[in-house]
Formats: sequence, structure tokens, C-alpha cells
Amino acid sequence: MKKILVTGANGQLGSELAFLSSRYIHYEWIFADRTKITLDDLTLLKNQLEQIKPDIILNCGAYTAVDKAESEKELAFTINHLAVEAIAKFASNKRAKLIHISTDYVFDGSSSIALTEEAETNPVNTYGASKRSGEIACTIEDRNSIIIRTSWVYSKFGNNFVKTMQRLMQEKESINVVNNQIGSPTYAADLAQVIMDIVESLNWIPGIYNYSNEGEISWYEFALSIKELGGYPCTVKGIPSESYPTPAKRPEFSLLDKSKIKKDYGLEVPHYKESLKKIFV
Repeated sequence: MKKILVTGANGQLGSELAFLSSRYIHYEWIFADRTKITLDDLTLLKNQLEQIKPDIILNCGAYTAVDKAESEKELAFTINHLAVEAIAKFASNKRAKLIHISTDYVFDGSSSIALTEEAETNPVNTYGASKRSGEIACTIEDRNSIIIRTSWVYSKFGNNFVKTMQRLMQEKESINVVNNQIGSPTYAADLAQVIMDIVESLNWIPGIYNYSNEGEISWYEFALSIKELGGYPCTVKGIPSESYPTPAKRPEFSLLDKSKIKKDYGLEVPHYKESLKKIFV
């Protein structure tokens, strides 16, 4: 029985994979939180990987506090770059299959068309720079690895934009949401299924892939969809990002082109609104 290791087990994607795992009982699943896989201690991490001996690694663990990363650069790079490098080295040496999760924040937001996997990267914040360094290390250390870039992740599990909006819309009469950052949300349950489709596929094709739900929207439009589906009376106002300054700059345009993953794995990608409805069931 092959052993699947999931890092970041308590995160949104890790939690969705745990929920999905009951459909894949022909694998031995190991869901690793920070106590089982220590991404900020590289010596310990290497020992933990040797002890677990996974056949498949789904690296969902990451430093994801975008604004905090600006003041914790060393920690962000340790987890998002050096730990990924160590995992990729292990995977390559042991011939384990590795799927590593990355982000749309590797782009600078200057594009006006959907970004392909070959589009030039140029992160505008520490989080994005650390994740891009992780991608490069992963590709160098394990040429057989698959990297999936995703964006605006939300889930029934963990903290995310959808849950925040649901709470605020029930508490407040009016809220402001940024209207000049464009992309597409990703329902973590959809991404979890895509990951398992790739794992189960006889057609393992290494490289970088993009995945998010279909649709091109702003955070403001995303909030309007949440308001509509939840039937909340709250007024939602669109504001430019300049009116909502944050320690870390965000890319203004990070819509991902999903053509490659659809072609290579025959996937149908749901529209963001269809997936968003599942949160309200």
C-alpha cells in the first residue's frame, strides 16, 4: 500500500484532502501538522521525512501570512523555499512523487491577459518572492515534481475571505472591499480533487500547472456573489487598493490560464459561482 504524506494538514487544502481521503482507502494517509513535519527546522524535517518514508508527498504546508511576511522574511523563506528544497531533494532521492502547491503571488500583476505557466514571474512582496524561490528549488532538485499555482483559496475549513465576508455581512450594515485586484477564487475542495485526479492518473507529467475556478472577477465582485448567495442585507462598496493600505503589496491582476492542466489531465474546471454555492449548502 502506497503512503501519501500531506503537509499543512490543518490548513484549508490539507483539511479538504483529509475529507476526501475516505474515497481513496487504497492509500495509507499521513496528515502531518507542524508537530509531524516541521517546516521551519530543516534538520528535523529531513529526519521526519526519513522516518515516514512517503511514496507520494502533497506539500500543502506553507508560510501564508502575506503581510506578516514583510517583517518575518527569514521565517517565510525558510518554510517556503528551504523546506521545499529539502522535500524536493528527498522526493528525488527516494523516487517519491511530489506535488507542491504554489501561488499567483509569484506574478507582479502588470498583465492584462490570463497568465500562463510560462508568463514572467516578478513577485511584489516577500511572500510571493519566497514562494517563487520554492518553485525554483523544487524544479531544480526534483525534475519529476509537479507544481500547482493557485489563487484566492477558500474552504469550509480554516480562515478565508468567504468566511470573513459572511461574518462581516451579518455584523455590519456596510463594508468596503477592494475592486481593482483581479483574479479568480479557488474552492479548496475542487483543488483537492484535482490533486487526487493527478495522483491517480497514469499520465504523470512533471512541471508547473495553474489551477483556480473559472471566472474573472475582483474581490469586490466576489463579495457581491457572497452577499447574493447568502441573502445578506449588508451594503458592499468597492474601493481601490490605495484606500486600503497593507504592509505587503498585492498583484493587481493575477488571473490564471488553466488551459495546460485541462489539456494534460482532461479536467473540467467549475465556474467560481458554482463552487461558491457549495459553501452555502
